[in-house]
Amino acid sequence: MSARNLPQLFADARRWFEDALLASMREAGERPVTVAQAAVFGALDPAGTPASELARRMGVTRQTVHQAVHGLIAMGLLEQAPDPASARSRLVRMTAEGERVHRRARATITVLEGVLAERIGTAAVEALRDALTVPWGEPPLVPAPPPERRDPETGRRPGARPARGAG
Repeated sequence: MSARNLPQLFADARRWFEDALLASMREAGERPVTVAQAAVFGALDPAGTPASELARRMGVTRQTVHQAVHGLIAMGLLEQAPDPASARSRLVRMTAEGERVHRRARATITVLEGVLAERIGTAAVEALRDALTVPWGEPPLVPAPPPERRDPETGRRPGARPARGAG
């Protein structure tokens, strides 16, 4: 098996934090939320954010955002209000209860970062933070390598030796 690439490693690391945060908040007596619902909090502006902008920031469909938001509204954590900048738009914003839960989640993330520092070292966590806060610039458009050629009968690359025991 080949080494995991950076996008896979980023996804694994994100999942570690999501799993730990959601389980810790649930254990602390907070109402359970989904990963998508938790992501809404991280994408909200303090004054509120239109659902279409939440979808863009989260990299999901508006339908996904609407489902997450409506679940959080039903829990009393979010509300919708008219957008003063657009008569056709509504802002999604935290309620006082949502702000309380969000503050607790942020404090829990700080504790999780401390646990990670204990496990992999403070210098490694600081290096991660430094590397991830350096501007990367716009995503590049690069030429994809040519497709790998394989023998249609054997499925092996031309010139590759048969696997041990194959015959």
